[in-house]
Amino acid sequence: MIRVLVADDHPIVRSGIVGLLDDADGIDVVGEAATGTEAVERARALQPDLVLMDLRMPELDGTEATLVITAELPGTRVLVLTTYESDDHILGAIEAGASGYLLKAAPSAEIIAGARAVVAGETVLAPSIAATLVKRMRHREEPAAPALSPREVDVLRLVAAGHSNPRIARELFIGEATVKTHLLHAYDKLGVSDRTQAVLRALDLGIIARDGTNQ
Repeated sequence: MIRVLVADDHPIVRSGIVGLLDDADGIDVVGEAATGTEAVERARALQPDLVLMDLRMPELDGTEATLVITAELPGTRVLVLTTYESDDHILGAIEAGASGYLLKAAPSAEIIAGARAVVAGETVLAPSIAATLVKRMRHREEPAAPALSPREVDVLRLVAAGHSNPRIARELFIGEATVKTHLLHAYDKLGVSDRTQAVLRALDLGIIARDGTNQ
């Protein structure tokens, strides 16, 4: 039997969640909480297997309550059940120790299955939440484009267009030696060793566009 504590500040919503879980086989709702502070106190007293946690609650929000519960009660898992799906809410809850994040609009069967899966040690995320997290993490992992000077970008753009150093010098009204200096600086910043690699790297990073314009 999975022992569950339901934490939500809206009585009608909380009652609906309790009713849903009570009708599910193998799940026993052992307590309810209307605030984050109550959620922590009830979790300490009841030590449930699972806390279904709303995020927006008075006194102590769901993220803070999750942080306390997961730190003090390693045997209790937290499944966030909320209407909020912004990046900050999602990451905050996961970083606080929540094992899952579902939306209240999810089908009843998904919520029940999520509760069972989290207690079994799995991580459960609504599809839209998973997509948001993947996008956010990919963005974090992408290296920042090196800061090329405007003139270095101009030189690379003309190199990409197939121009020679003498022609680049004429178009930019600079000396040929200056063109070479800009290229060497760009190579160093991009971590490459020749013109072709520099252009390809600049295209990949979006420093220059494939139509030959600057980004």
